[in-house]
Order: sequence, then C-alpha cells, then structure tokens
Amino acid sequence: MGAGGGGGGMVECEYCGAAFDDEEAHLEHLGDEHAEELGPIDQRRVDAASDDEGGLPIVGLLSGAAVLVVLVVAIWFFFLSGAGGGTDLDAEPAGMEDEPLPNRGADEWISQVETFESQGREHRSGNIDYDTVPPLSGTHSGDWASAGYYTETPRLEEVVHSLEHGAVVIYYDEGNLSDEAEASLRAWAANKDGQWQSVIVAPNPNENPRGDYVLTAWTHRLVIDDYDAEAVQAFAAEYLGRGPENPVR
Repeated sequence: MGAGGGGGGMVECEYCGAAFDDEEAHLEHLGDEHAEELGPIDQRRVDAASDDEGGLPIVGLLSGAAVLVVLVVAIWFFFLSGAGGGTDLDAEPAGMEDEPLPNRGADEWISQVETFESQGREHRSGNIDYDTVPPLSGTHSGDWASAGYYTETPRLEEVVHSLEHGAVVIYYDEGNLSDEAEASLRAWAANKDGQWQSVIVAPNPNENPRGDYVLTAWTHRLVIDDYDAEAVQAFAAEYLGRGPENPVR
C-alpha cells in the first residue's frame, strides 16, 4: 500500500487518514505507527528518511551485530588457542599430581623450607592485619577456604584457617605463571580436596612477592622461582594433612 498527498500542501496517511504539514513528519509517523504494515515502497522511503537524519536502519544494526559476533569469536579463538598468551590448551600436568604422596618430602626441597613460630590459633570475625603476607599462622576466621584453583585470592583470614586444617596453599605470581605450571597446579588442587588435606592455589596477595611460586603450610614456607612439580610433591608430602587442628597423616 502507498501513501498519497492531500491538497494545500498537507500530506495524508493512507493507513489511518492522519494529515501532516510536510513529508518528513509523515514519514516519521509511518515508521512509528505503521512499521508492521508498510509495503516495500513505503518501507524504503522510511529507511531513506532515517538514513538522512543520521539514524541506523534495522539492516545496519543487524550488520553491525554480525560484525561484533565475528569479532568476539575471533578474539576468543586467538586467546584460548594460546596465540595471545592465554592458557595453552595442550599443556598437561606433570603426571604425579594424582599419585599417593610419600610419607616425607625429598630433602632436596625440604632443606630449603623456612619455619616460623606460630602466631596463635584464635578465631575472630572481621579483617585481620598479618605481619607476614601471605600469612603462615595466627588469628583467623571461623570459616575456611575450600580446595581449588583460584583466580582471585580468597580472604586471608579463611586461608589461615585452612592452613590450621592441614592445607597446603600455593601462591603464584600472575605475571609469571606458565601454562605448564597452571596445568600442574590445577591438577594438584583437583586431586587433593579433603577438608583436612586440601591444596589451595591462588594469586599471591603480596605486591612484591619473594618468588614466582610461594608454597605455604602452617608455620612453613618454600619459595621457588622456576615451577617444579617435584617441589610441590615434596612440600605436600611433608606438610599436607598435618595441621595442628586435626592431623590426618
């Protein structure tokens, strides 16, 4: 159906009979009130008027959406394929992460472990300022952090409670985390998830970490710069499940 003009310069809408002073007002009315009824000729006239006013017709919007979808897919593929420095999907754990732990850790690594005096085991709500970050003991929350690989550091008050339970908490420097190390650390956290012998992996909350990887247990710390799954195995063998609250190994 088309729209015709009336006499005296007025433009009349053939869809509803309304009259308008000029064609611009008429076309705006068609787009607003009769979008579902327009024939192809009227639709083209409305679209052209929208273009002239700087608007974006529906075809343009759909084209832009399609371009956006393609761009998002391309970015996703670029980073997850490893080309952009994301996690290498082909990286595999070292193989020892799901094996039973020895009763003691290899002296090669345990001889490098630092041991500190306990700062107490009191439970308290709220935030706590720790002298050592990451903390190795001290007053802590009544809640605890569960085993897992974290991309954001859990509350330190809950992490300390996990240490008391016998957890091994491994902190990584986000800027120096290799794909192989991440794959191995994820496997450690997935395979050691008991309440009394859990592995927690999280970003180091220290702005100036002492090393790329800091392994902690209740009052114990091992700092390494180059990731080694054997170091994690030795540390876990020595301290996992041997916290002061309920030793299970």
